Amino acid sequence: MSRIQQHLSAAKEAGKKILVAYVVNGDPFPEATLPTLQKMVEQGVDIIELGVPFSDPMAEGPVIQKGHERALVHHTSLKGTLQLVKTFRKTNQTTPIVLMGYANPVERFGYHAFAKAAAEAGVDGLLTVDLPPEEVVDLKKELDANGLDNIFLLAPTTTVERAKKIAALASGFLYYVSLKGVTGAGHLDVADVKQKLDAFGELTDLPLCVGFGIKDPATAKAIAELADGVVIGSVLVEKMGQMEKNSADEIANAVGEIVGGIRRAI
Repeated sequence: MSRIQQHLSAAKEAGKKILVAYVVNGDPFPEATLPTLQKMVEQGVDIIELGVPFSDPMAEGPVIQKGHERALVHHTSLKGTLQLVKTFRKTNQTTPIVLMGYANPVERFGYHAFAKAAAEAGVDGLLTVDLPPEEVVDLKKELDANGLDNIFLLAPTTTVERAKKIAALASGFLYYVSLKGVTGAGHLDVADVKQKLDAFGELTDLPLCVGFGIKDPATAKAIAELADGVVIGSVLVEKMGQMEKNSADEIANAVGEIVGGIRRAI
């Protein structure tokens, strides 16, 4: 059982909702990321979703796109991201870390080499936004061989048939995108989310975590009543962008404050 699966199983037994939080490695500058991750955990984050900066983050709205741009100014890379995870693991061996990124950097690294290096660094899972289930077989073999979970997205437009195929390939948890749009978009329709989660929940035993459009304690609470967990990202990345002239500790504390409010709400 992977670290993600252990964590989620323990949370379910305790009746606890999962809080997943996303930040981009190297945003707004490299020294800010490690203390921010540590503060997020301190404030109640269960799973860290660490964005690997990429020049064309197509599923992301303007807030997270700018986060990627700020990180790339500092030449933050996939290898650098693995090094950061290695450093994080010196003081934390329990909090699961999922890398969230795009297929191109992983393909350039090489599936076998990437999966091995990621496992050695202490990564627990991978979510490749632009890799559909039809194209994931070779990568999944390498992830499975190294004990890494393969996290998939489900969308409001995903059919039940396609969701079955995705669920069969996924492990760890399934990430339901609550909106027809990019990260940070508005108009969260809680009734629609409930309808979709009910349908998808019949297809899998994997926990369903919901992201996109969760911006504050109120929306997080509404979604947590329906799902196994909530995913926050844009609200954190936006705060980090506003504070790029501040110190690493000030950024970490500000992000921690947002996380703590959402943790208490769910």
